[in-house]
Amino acid sequence: MNAAYHTPALLQQSIEGLNIKPDGVYVDVTFGGGGHSNEILKHLNNNGKLIAFDQDLDALENAINDKRLILVYSNFRYLKNFLQFHGIKKVDGILADLGVSSHHFDDAERGFSFRFDGDLDMRMNKNAKLRASDILNSYSEEKLSDIFYLYGEMRNSRSIARTIVKARANEPIKSIFQFVEILKPFFNREQEKKDMARVFQALRIEVNNEMKVLKEMLNQSQDVLNENGRLVIITYHSLEDRLVKNFVRSGNFEGKIEKDFFGNVLNTFKSINNKVIVPDDNEIRNNPRARSAKLRIAERR
Repeated sequence: MNAAYHTPALLQQSIEGLNIKPDGVYVDVTFGGGGHSNEILKHLNNNGKLIAFDQDLDALENAINDKRLILVYSNFRYLKNFLQFHGIKKVDGILADLGVSSHHFDDAERGFSFRFDGDLDMRMNKNAKLRASDILNSYSEEKLSDIFYLYGEMRNSRSIARTIVKARANEPIKSIFQFVEILKPFFNREQEKKDMARVFQALRIEVNNEMKVLKEMLNQSQDVLNENGRLVIITYHSLEDRLVKNFVRSGNFEGKIEKDFFGNVLNTFKSINNKVIVPDDNEIRNNPRARSAKLRIAERR
């Protein structure tokens, strides 16, 4: 595993959650540094297979030389298409670690962190057209406000959007520190880092269309998982976690429970852990990034 990425949070719990069959077929939709994929391969025999996805070219440098692994350079929203392309109809487990890696936060050129100056980029896929700076300089005030409210849960999203529109009228917003200066009046010193992180999170989600992509992958998981196949998802913020929780519980993203004539819940999945799994104090000490991780495990009915 490439240390420049990160030590995966809840690694053993997520691997246990997959309930790996040695000759099974598994998918790691977030390959990254290869931490989860390496661990999955340890549990497979020569007949087992792992398909891993990543849309970031940097991640392909971590490719594992193993004939049981197929590494796909693509967004996991195309899960079903690429499985069909490789002649795979059904799989026994899907794992998604939805967090942004340390590699992305520590690379100033990628623009994910407000710790360094640089271009406001935030693209997971470097070939994508939309950058964070494009959003800040072209979206309407109303649309900007919606992004910061929905994806950053910022109560003062309207004021932030209004200030951005005024600032860009003088000059385009291109650099991280330029944007940070625009935001500073909104945050007190105690909350500054936390609130700044939420604004950057909102922009990153919009740039990479993360919520829509996650929904598409979850919907496809219903079609490609075998009966008793496992869905293992690690989330890092409440928006993702709420969406996954609703989907596992009700089969839809609104959390609306539907029942048949006999009162049975109509749902493709059953939850394996009714209580969300979080890191213990020891893991957080050794891996501070794991602090916000939440693990949900579901089984295909």
